[in-house]
Amino acid sequence: MSQEPVSLASALASFTEQWSPRIVTAVNDYDVRIAKVEGEHVWHVHDHTDEFFLVLDGELHIALRELDGERTVVLPKGSAFTVPRGTEHKPYAPVPAAILLLEPTGTSTVGDRHDEVPAHVDATTGHALT
Repeated sequence: MSQEPVSLASALASFTEQWSPRIVTAVNDYDVRIAKVEGEHVWHVHDHTDEFFLVLDGELHIALRELDGERTVVLPKGSAFTVPRGTEHKPYAPVPAAILLLEPTGTSTVGDRHDEVPAHVDATTGHALT
């Protein structure tokens, strides 16, 4: 990983794919990833790790299936939210959005268990910035 500052705006401008995160840097054993998102992701769960979301631009909704039922959190630009490990969730962006994710290196974007992955969702552990 580079020891130079990374412009998030430049990093976001370097790719066009949706739901296909790029690894900006690492912090200890965690990747800091950015992604462009629009439309629906997929219902999935991370059994062993929380997932941190920060909305850099646009708006992100995250549907959650919790013990007491289903609910959706709405994250406008500048908002952060952590999905607890073991919580089934489905991100959705009603408008084009840019997000920052923090999760352990090697974590799959579709979790440990998931619904069928649609073609527009990249099942990856993150891509290097080019």
